[in-house]
Amino acid sequence: MLPGHRGRVPRFSGVDHIAFHQGDYDKPNQQIPYLGERITQPLLNVGLAESPSLEDMIRAKPDLILGTNTNSNQYKVFSKIAPTLLLNQSDPEASLRIIAQAVNRTEQTEQLLKATEQQITSARETFAPLVATHPKVLLLVATQIHEMYLGISHESCSSPIEAIGFQLVNPPDFNDAAADLMAPISLETLPQLNDADLVILLSANLSELKSTENFEDQQLSNLKQAWKENAIAQSLDASKARRVYFIPLYLCAVLPGSIGTELYFNELEEQLLSTQ
Repeated sequence: MLPGHRGRVPRFSGVDHIAFHQGDYDKPNQQIPYLGERITQPLLNVGLAESPSLEDMIRAKPDLILGTNTNSNQYKVFSKIAPTLLLNQSDPEASLRIIAQAVNRTEQTEQLLKATEQQITSARETFAPLVATHPKVLLLVATQIHEMYLGISHESCSSPIEAIGFQLVNPPDFNDAAADLMAPISLETLPQLNDADLVILLSANLSELKSTENFEDQQLSNLKQAWKENAIAQSLDASKARRVYFIPLYLCAVLPGSIGTELYFNELEEQLLSTQ
């Protein structure tokens, strides 16, 4: 995607791994979930992160191209179009500093990072009463109820929860060294994790995505229904206490960084603290 004015910088990241819209984003507030309302100008659509259109990129005449390490095989080609930076999406703070240096926005970036740290401190205070009484969280990632993974494999999703004081619950035989890997977990294993005070399911259902209208409901509704109807899931103490929460995976896995952190904390606060 490319801003239509000032500073032509195509960026390839998790935001455009998904074809939300065919053609240019002339109404981003309606066509891009969460971030769209923060975009004040039309965007040119140069394709998906893994397979951008070189023709559209050339047409855009960018001053700088931002990609991730998944674009490493395309670096030489991109560099012929414009100076190219490949960023580590798992380290948004370092990536932001690299971008800031490239576009001469170092001071503004440090202010933003400081504000994010303050946001974490504030969230820790906000959640402190809940953490004191319900400290243990089972964090799961699921596309469907029979396809679940431990949330610790998504650091951008698990780290904020730990940063505000919660303890993540993992199987007894879980190897912390494998935290970066997708760790599947079966329904039959859930009763072994019944010491969790809260269960948070991060859901994604992009295969059926037809538009961004009712985006959150599209991501969550199938999993919510399946969890409600499954006897093993309902046998957990957290389910009986109505302390199971469903949040779009998109918020934390696809939007790392300051904006994603803000949206993620807002969603956690709205859901977890509404039952207090």
